Amino acid sequence: MILSDVSVKRPVFAAVISLLLVAFGILSFMELPVREYPETNPPVVSVSTSYPGASAEIVEAQITQLIEDQINGVEGVQTISSSSSDGSSRVSVEFAVSRDIDQAANDIRDKVSRVTRRLPEGVDPPEIAYYNLQSTQMSFLELNDYADRYIVDQFAVINGVAGVSVSGTGGYAMRVWLDRVALAARGLTVLDVESALRRQNIELPAGRVDSLEREFSVRVERVYQSADDFRDLIISRGEDGQLVKLSDVARVELAAASNRAMFRGNGVDAVGLGIIRQSNANSLQILRDTVAVAERVNATLPDHMTLELSNSDAEFIEYAINSVYSTIIMTVILVSLVIYMFLGSLRSMLI
Repeated sequence: MILSDVSVKRPVFAAVISLLLVAFGILSFMELPVREYPETNPPVVSVSTSYPGASAEIVEAQITQLIEDQINGVEGVQTISSSSSDGSSRVSVEFAVSRDIDQAANDIRDKVSRVTRRLPEGVDPPEIAYYNLQSTQMSFLELNDYADRYIVDQFAVINGVAGVSVSGTGGYAMRVWLDRVALAARGLTVLDVESALRRQNIELPAGRVDSLEREFSVRVERVYQSADDFRDLIISRGEDGQLVKLSDVARVELAAASNRAMFRGNGVDAVGLGIIRQSNANSLQILRDTVAVAERVNATLPDHMTLELSNSDAEFIEYAINSVYSTIIMTVILVSLVIYMFLGSLRSMLI
């Protein structure tokens, strides 16, 4: 009764308070984050490491265990979980809810940087709305290469996008299929081939040449550009002085970086572009921005190529928001009718 008495005796005060509540409500509505579910996840930092060609046991012993031991002493850690598979390692660290996620990520980054030099040679450094790109003429490899060259960067610069993942073949790679019998016959091992590749397949700066009027940068051009060039790469010299080429002990071809994965959308071979949003970004706004970029990209694509939105979490968010609007409208109508039935006056109902 106190609230109603004050509102009747001091209508100006009541009106000001109501306007303040409305203003705060509008500001809160404009600033609220938009996502499908509330932010309930605890602070979690993941460390992913790639070691191509290594078995799960080697990854566990030489990478995962080292990273776990290094980050075990970070402040605020509640649980550490890890998984090791062929060629990759993933360590997830869950912190207390009160721990600042940005500071926790910095602490993990510092710890990981200290252990990087102890990782085996050849390990890739740790790294802290799906669209389908389809073509009736290009192969998987060509589509993957086209996406990396011309499309990924256009999505990556959108405000609120943390990164763009490409699901496909991984791009072009020079694949070397070793013949173990040929290696054994020449007294060579896989390490000998790897050492020769690292030693010879390099591109080095060679300084510069200065003249009175000009200055030139000199570089040593990489000799190995094609599969034929790699086949002629010298691995070693035999006891009789004969040179052993890579083609003598292996089959070399230009192929996909990964032949163990493929991507299909709507029953058609394609390359997938996954849009990864930042933690506090507005999913609906990102969807609108990516759709606009996709329309602009489609206008520049060849006739045989299309970029289509396959699915997006923002569609469910937009449906949920529309449901909220419908509920508010229905509530206002029902409450107004109830008040009108009890008071019997349209003016009193509006008041």
